Amino acid sequence: MLKKGLRLLCKSGNPYLQAVDHYQCRKLKVTNPSDSGLTELRTLLAKTDDSERIQAREKRHARGYRTARENLIDLVDEESFLEYGQLAVAAQRSRKSKEELQTETAADGIIAGIATINSAVIQNASCKVGILINDYTVLAGTQGFYHHQKLDRICEIARNQKLPIVMFTEGGGGRPGDIDVNTQVAGLNVPSFARWAALESVVPRIAVNNGFCFAGNAALFGAADIRIATKDSYIGMAGPAMIEGGGLGIHSPKEIGPSSEQERNGVIDIVVQDEQEGTCLAQILLSYFQGVTVKWASSDQESLRRFLPEDRRWGYQVRQIIETLGDQGSFIELQRVFGRSVIVGFMRLEGRPIGVLANDCQQLGGAIDSEAADKAARFFNLCGSFNIPILSLVDTPGFMVGPDSEKQGAVVRMSNLFSAGAKFSSPLVAIFLRKGYGLGAMAMVGGGFAQPVFAAAWPNGEFGAMGLEGAVKLGFKKELDETPDKKSRDALFDELVSKMYQAGSAFEVASKLEIDAVIDPADTRDRVISAFNSAISHY
Repeated sequence: MLKKGLRLLCKSGNPYLQAVDHYQCRKLKVTNPSDSGLTELRTLLAKTDDSERIQAREKRHARGYRTARENLIDLVDEESFLEYGQLAVAAQRSRKSKEELQTETAADGIIAGIATINSAVIQNASCKVGILINDYTVLAGTQGFYHHQKLDRICEIARNQKLPIVMFTEGGGGRPGDIDVNTQVAGLNVPSFARWAALESVVPRIAVNNGFCFAGNAALFGAADIRIATKDSYIGMAGPAMIEGGGLGIHSPKEIGPSSEQERNGVIDIVVQDEQEGTCLAQILLSYFQGVTVKWASSDQESLRRFLPEDRRWGYQVRQIIETLGDQGSFIELQRVFGRSVIVGFMRLEGRPIGVLANDCQQLGGAIDSEAADKAARFFNLCGSFNIPILSLVDTPGFMVGPDSEKQGAVVRMSNLFSAGAKFSSPLVAIFLRKGYGLGAMAMVGGGFAQPVFAAAWPNGEFGAMGLEGAVKLGFKKELDETPDKKSRDALFDELVSKMYQAGSAFEVASKLEIDAVIDPADTRDRVISAFNSAISHY
């Protein structure tokens, strides 16, 4: 459903995506072509344009892909792009002629600059963004000497001006053929990776990949805050040549880090169909860091009363609750197939961007395993870095326990979720949909029930230090063991569970002020918006 929804969102009618002719690029307009300097400039710039690089463009199209400049046109607001280093060529003047360098190594394989994105849909924001698009038609998108300098330049500007960056990362890593550079031996005195990584928590970084992404390109992709990749992506910390050179065997590029595998690993946040969808999704995700949207609509909230089953042991689809609570069509989920018992993503409430954290009771009963803890902690850190409030929808029996869980390093990985929650300083609102048990429930709301600016439960809410069944088995073991027959023992067990359920009901917990309120599910959106409106003015 997510992928189908994105495809529809990225087609006609999407306010984030303007229709463009993907096979034409804007030409430099010269008012006085008789001026020799301007004529030369026009000629040089044209050599970087798709209309002049016909063979490279057609080769790209033959694979069903777009060129770097086609992705650029699709990504940015019309006429907004200010390019840096367009006349750069590879540091291979001793190997190739000037003409070859200008045509074959246009812009040294990376389009760099500043533009605006989403300016038509975001209120009161400049929407300026740093742009870095690796060009696979230039030496397989490899990173050369001037390529790195251009990347570093945009990272520096982004840091100084607090600009988000969108980077298309396709490419084969470091380029050994730049032999003009004779002041280095190993070529490791390159600041690009440190500068890119240093932007963490400073500006949002969104990476989009299509095709092969190896070595240095993969390092940049992996360090991004949000990582989008097409289904045709192959992402790895080394390409085939490096793997073979390390004595690790011969592998084809398509054996290394396919998107299906990297999505399960949590390396990719969202897999998309193609570059068009990836570009559209980058625009939408970027908008959550830019501000409030101009238009929004909400769904019928009374339907929320019908989502939870009467039997507390049955599951339900929490994504339907999220989509109903949020502005229509605004929910975008990250890492859907990694750490599946926890859902993270972004949505809007009356146009305001909100982070969403929720338990999925259809996966492990909503218990938080090590992968889900990693996922939730990362999301707390991401939202906290850029002052995005979080709505936590809780329905969990707690942390996943047992010998198999401990083999995954649960003690440290689950504890990291408490650390992330403790550092989170933006407004947090918690709604307990049903179960709120143990350390897992505390971790879902920032570390304790007093952490949220507002904590409320639906009438079905139930609370305790541990799951009811486990609490009865542990706390009443003596009484159960002394009951002679199975039928009587089962009846006693059910009676004790029922008593504990009543003692830990939402109404009892609210009466002792462990939560702030019990609310009608249909009022949830209004209560959450009120809580955020009250809290955000103080942050």
